[in-house]
Amino acid sequence: MNNYIFKKIILFYRFFKIDTPLLVFIILLSGLGLLILYSSSGGSLDLVNRQLIHLGLATSVMLVVAQIPPLLLMRSAPILLLLGIILLTLVLLFGSYGGGAQRWLNLGLIKFQPSEMMKIIVPIAIAAILSESTLPPRARPVIISLVGIAIVVLLIAKQPDLGTSLLIGASGIYVLFFSGFRIRLLKNLWLNLGLIAGILGGLLYFAWNYLLISYQKNRILTLFNPESDPLGSGYHILQSKIAIGSGGLTGKGITQGSQSRLDFVPEQSTDFIFSVLAEEMGFVGFILLLSIYTLIIYRCFNLSLRCEDNFSRLLGASLTFVLFTYIFVNMAMVSGLLPVVGVPLPLISYGGSSLMTLMASFGIIMSIHKHKSPRYLQEKTKSLKLHRRL
Repeated sequence: MNNYIFKKIILFYRFFKIDTPLLVFIILLSGLGLLILYSSSGGSLDLVNRQLIHLGLATSVMLVVAQIPPLLLMRSAPILLLLGIILLTLVLLFGSYGGGAQRWLNLGLIKFQPSEMMKIIVPIAIAAILSESTLPPRARPVIISLVGIAIVVLLIAKQPDLGTSLLIGASGIYVLFFSGFRIRLLKNLWLNLGLIAGILGGLLYFAWNYLLISYQKNRILTLFNPESDPLGSGYHILQSKIAIGSGGLTGKGITQGSQSRLDFVPEQSTDFIFSVLAEEMGFVGFILLLSIYTLIIYRCFNLSLRCEDNFSRLLGASLTFVLFTYIFVNMAMVSGLLPVVGVPLPLISYGGSSLMTLMASFGIIMSIHKHKSPRYLQEKTKSLKLHRRL
């Protein structure tokens, strides 16, 4: 009986063609995340059980997405981007409030956050636009890409959700970066750099005076001097830094962290869960976490670079770099190197929607590796030629 079940599991696994090394790394990181979540919740299994349900659903999403050919994603890119923009517009018109922001659509049975979808849709759309021509791309697809990114960023920033909007904007810029595009407005190199710096400075001035609201400006100013308001705007950063520093080399032990146990560390199961890990597992725990992240990022880049078509390479590389960005931003945020923007630590922080998005990204990377056969590439080439003729 056991042998029969084992054979069925092997057949099921081979049918889905999941990348084994990446899956193993994801399981290891998820296990570490559950351990830290158990500790951050004071030894309660309630939060861990709910996260297990989230992991089960997110893994199912990854398995399904891994079966979708990249060609279908590329063909669906315009529809997905248009649908995402419509949903973001509906959020501003009819969205429900929570935590002082209007970010959710309430459909009765469920509430969902359309901005989470855009973390995947934007890279897919930009990769589809740029892969229709030779690389590096010409001015026209680059301008179309920048306009699409700007629309999505502005709609999300109006919710307001500046952190998510900037990270989603970065995900689109990463695709442009990997495509090899060059910003050459003037022929002279130094004049070109000066003009670009002037444009960026103007954008920062516009954002500071017309886009950012008071609490967002306060977060940026607090970054440089959190001690100026230790019980107010600087409280999160100061308590987090105390927790990280007190962990030392080996940490205080699981469920033994004083900062987390006495609730000095805010949002210790979500955005600031890295503080709990650093306090209770110390520098050793940090190296363990960083090692697993490095293995996942290396494997994702490896799978992406093996692809032989532009769309798959651009999409896989950008999604991998988005993962790296979320890791860096979260760790830098809780360490006081970046403003507090509410970014979860991938596969460690408690949450459902962000986990679904992350596992869907892994599913896409597995898919582009799975569907790289010569037959698939021939079909994609024919589709591109027909699309250009039309």
